[in-house]
Amino acid sequence: MKRRDFLTASAMAATSLWLPGAARAQAVGEMRGVQDAHNARRYDNLLILVELKGGNDGLNTVIPYADPLYGRYRQNIGIAREQVLQLDERTALHPSLAPLMPMWRAHELAIVQGVSYAQPNLSHFRSIEIWDTASRADEYLREGWLTRAFAGAPVPPGFAADALVLGSAEMGPLANGARAIALVNPAQFARDSRLVTPVALKERNPALAHILDVENDIVHAVDQLRPRAGGYALKTSFPQGAFGASIKTALQALASGDTPQGAPVPGHGVAAIRLTLNGFDTHQNQPQRHADLLRQFAEGMVALRAALVELGRWNRTLIVTYAEFGRRVRENQSRGTDHGTAAAHFVSGGRVAGGLYGEAPQLARLDGNGNLPVSVDFRQIYATVLGPWWGLDARAVLQQRFEPLPLLRA
Repeated sequence: MKRRDFLTASAMAATSLWLPGAARAQAVGEMRGVQDAHNARRYDNLLILVELKGGNDGLNTVIPYADPLYGRYRQNIGIAREQVLQLDERTALHPSLAPLMPMWRAHELAIVQGVSYAQPNLSHFRSIEIWDTASRADEYLREGWLTRAFAGAPVPPGFAADALVLGSAEMGPLANGARAIALVNPAQFARDSRLVTPVALKERNPALAHILDVENDIVHAVDQLRPRAGGYALKTSFPQGAFGASIKTALQALASGDTPQGAPVPGHGVAAIRLTLNGFDTHQNQPQRHADLLRQFAEGMVALRAALVELGRWNRTLIVTYAEFGRRVRENQSRGTDHGTAAAHFVSGGRVAGGLYGEAPQLARLDGNGNLPVSVDFRQIYATVLGPWWGLDARAVLQQRFEPLPLLRA
């Protein structure tokens, strides 16, 4: 807990000891109002998580093109040196990521290399559970890491919800307690609130009254986020396809807090958004499939940036990618890649200090299973979100200390 939060909590406790009943309730309410206002400023910094579901091949995404071992391990699926998008003398991006280059040149895109965790698990289900709960490989936690964060520092009542989830039925880092909304069909969001799925409704108190309260809260939140007739209409163009539709829906929800004149106002919609791009489990015929996925991702990122700039929120948004694991270094016999460990991930936003972080892939130092060594624990990225971005006690949420990465400008 930060000193400022501790002093606020201590003052609330001390006040309640000596004030008479009505005055005590009023004072505590005022203190809570101060804390809510503090949390409102904190969560005005929006987090957007982009899940690359299935396990993205980091080695063909951020390419060590100058290492001769890259071509030897990937004779059929490797990206030709003349096709890559060079970042420096040894690192490049896949050509499908060309739309990201303006962000890279503007120093608004950071690439964190070698991200994984100790004793990585290669099961889709277990590994994504580890990422979602921020647990150790030998530890089983129930709540998502964002659920724990919001439990410790609640998103104020003025926000429509803690978070918005699009593209996946799983709540992931928001599981078991967060006040989040999952949209089953983003394309119909504007006209059909019945497509909204309550978060972990089956896991809550089964009492009918409580269930009805939860449903009423969800309906109210949906009404707050749904675009209004005559409201601000985004001018940004969004990509076709499911991922583009999810991005468009998310940004329309953010734009719902507008003025009657139609000018966008940074509203208190949600503190976080989780988007999912499916299809990265590329065991077979990877080259074309992976190229198409990376193109969708890059075009989506460009649309995200444009809409956030339009809404005046680019400097107050942090976009972070994640996936359950990377892929094996050596290609398989089906022109694909099998489950691996460390991979590169992207962090972007108007206050991001762009560049390369972590260690470049050490292709000469593979482990006994042919996997890359880990240079950055994924929880260091979470610690950066929790600490420098939101001003929370990252150690309390992650249950041990992880050094934040210097990804944000001072």
